[in-house]
Amino acid sequence: MSDRPQTFENHARIVPLFHIVALPILALNFLWSLYRVVTRFGMDSVVALLVAFALIVVALFARVFALTAQDRVIRLEMRLRMRELLPADLQPRIGEFTVAQLVSLRFAADDELPALARRVLEERLTDRKAIKRLVRDWQADNLRV
Repeated sequence: MSDRPQTFENHARIVPLFHIVALPILALNFLWSLYRVVTRFGMDSVVALLVAFALIVVALFARVFALTAQDRVIRLEMRLRMRELLPADLQPRIGEFTVAQLVSLRFAADDELPALARRVLEERLTDRKAIKRLVRDWQADNLRV
């Protein structure tokens, strides 16, 4: 991780070996395999194209599965955190928060979470970026996938 503080502007994590190296290589392999199917059609070129496509699908789903598992952990973390921090009138409404809302609220400091949670529910805010932009005291999440 970088030494600079995490903010809304820089919180999205780029893993260079995945995003800048592996995915472009897989895309290049797919394009090359597609070219080979078009120029030298045969069973071996079709199989190579299918494998190239499968590798891209595997890489993307590996990322999606990891993010989904992370979101489930954040959902649990936030529900527990909200039980400690939200006022009594909001406690019964914890179950109304969507995973996207909880993931976005995760970055709010403890002192601003109750007011922000109330606003998210009352205004029915669902856009992750919009909710994150409302956070004043950004709490970094340096363990994200």
